[in-house]
Amino acid sequence: MSIRVLLVDDEELVRTGLRMILEAEDDIEVVGEAGDGAEAIAHTASLSPDVVLMDIRMPRVDGLEATRRLVELDAAARIVVLTTFDLDEHVYEALRAGASGFLLKDTPAHQLVHAIRAASAGDALLAPSVTRRLIAEFTRSPTHVPSARLADLTERETDVLMLLADGLSNAEIAARLFVGEATVKTHVGRILAKLGVRDRVQAVVLAYRSGLVH
Repeated sequence: MSIRVLLVDDEELVRTGLRMILEAEDDIEVVGEAGDGAEAIAHTASLSPDVVLMDIRMPRVDGLEATRRLVELDAAARIVVLTTFDLDEHVYEALRAGASGFLLKDTPAHQLVHAIRAASAGDALLAPSVTRRLIAEFTRSPTHVPSARLADLTERETDVLMLLADGLSNAEIAARLFVGEATVKTHVGRILAKLGVRDRVQAVVLAYRSGLVH
């Protein structure tokens, strides 16, 4: 089954380039395009994409507001933010709003394809160094908000969550804990279910906000 992607950018040339890259892959289908956040919300409702590639700076409704609305509507699509600058302050807000990660607009084609597949599978979209820098930045606060949901995690699940927060992949976590990668995937799935979050990135956000990770 193909991964259904919605492209959201106010520049037609950008959308055309993204479409050419993605449609060259057998397992990815571009099901629609939108020129602003309002169109993105409408098209997500009608097309049910698996992944939304969302630009931030757009007229009418920007990508930040569109991301927030889609998450509030409980849209199943995973939202990946497109940005020109890797430290754009709006990226922090997009992740707070529920985006699954972000990509730079100059990302190489093969990394874009990998990111689409990763987003569809619920995997991390941020490199370890970016994960630590970005999440630490946008969750920086003098106080933390405890989450009762963290109490539902087992000791091993807590260990896995903390390693996720450190930017480790499933394979790296498996090596660190001396278990199989399939076991780690099972733990991650249970963590997401217990915390009630959409993906790994949002689980890490919750860990930082609650004070579990500093």
